[in-house]
Amino acid sequence: MARFPTSERFVRWSADHSRGIDICIAVLVTLFSLVVAVETGPLAVPITLGMTVPLAWRRSKPELSGMTVAAFAVLHVIFIGNTLLGSAIAVPISLYALAAYGARWSSLTGLGLGLLGAIAAAIRYFNYEDIALSALLFQCVAVMVFVLAVWAFGDLRRVRTKQLEGLTERAQLLELERAQEAEIATISERSRIAREMHDIVAHSLTVVIAQADGGRYSAAQDPQAAVRALETIAATGRQALTDMRALLSVLREDSPRDFAVIPGVGDIATLLGELKRSGLDVDVTVTGDPRELSAGAGLTAYRIMQESLTNVLKHAGPGAHAAVEMTWTETELVLGITDDGRGGSAALVESSPGGQGLIGMAERARLHGGTVMAGPRPGGGYSVRGVLPYRTG
Repeated sequence: MARFPTSERFVRWSADHSRGIDICIAVLVTLFSLVVAVETGPLAVPITLGMTVPLAWRRSKPELSGMTVAAFAVLHVIFIGNTLLGSAIAVPISLYALAAYGARWSSLTGLGLGLLGAIAAAIRYFNYEDIALSALLFQCVAVMVFVLAVWAFGDLRRVRTKQLEGLTERAQLLELERAQEAEIATISERSRIAREMHDIVAHSLTVVIAQADGGRYSAAQDPQAAVRALETIAATGRQALTDMRALLSVLREDSPRDFAVIPGVGDIATLLGELKRSGLDVDVTVTGDPRELSAGAGLTAYRIMQESLTNVLKHAGPGAHAAVEMTWTETELVLGITDDGRGGSAALVESSPGGQGLIGMAERARLHGGTVMAGPRPGGGYSVRGVLPYRTG
């Protein structure tokens, strides 16, 4: 753990207890000064109190405290004669407070009054009868240097305080930024999980429903077809369960994460085979030489194909034909999925496009610099076109 220097700890402690410290200093200076003031004369006591008591609010109200001390210091020079009261110590204390805690104008005003007061005090209290002019000038310069040094230390304290405030504010901003980044990351992770869950559930249930319907209709005439349908349902269900476990494991903090193999472009052939076995009539055309895609772009291509063909099963109606085109160009992979669906559910899709699956496909593609366009075809059916560049940025 980091350790602060002793001076730094004292500065922090004094800032936390400034009010009590100022009152204690004012009380001690007042008591010390009154001992001398009582023996000096009747005016010495009120002047002493006027110079020392304002030290109690030298940090909370530095301008008021400083100007009050300055006013009574002038009265001290005018009415007390050649006796220098103990309350004169309040002048450098007040000047330091003005430089450290007051506004800039009050700090410079206090410095100017302090230098003038140094000249006046030197002439009043050090101008002996036989003193040489050079010695008097030396006394004036010495007092002025003392005043300037006190002000400089106060101004240095001001700079240090501003630096600490700046560092504190920066630390708060960084903490806020980290919290915002964590929140954004959480939202992004939730969106990713929602997209993956939609793809897994929608695809798996669509295949299961299609196989169950086919097996039910063909069970009487072809029992083996029903058996194959049940096997496909079982295999699809197991794969969906595995994918769901892997996906939901990221939400559990009390167990290690279980990541399944991420599907990519190379798994599209397997996906097409599953859908054909589910009863989907689909033709596949591949043009160009396959290129290497990033894991994220490959997963996006797989999900676009999965979502589009799943929608064909759900919405295109019985007897619909689908066509898949994969075109590997010099810079991008172009996916085209079309169907000639005429079913009543196809009309429903055409009238209200933009379901959650289509939104998810578009979001995935944008993350990797690509695009997805989907919409009804003239004369019936539906078309999805996805473009994924090989490299982004």
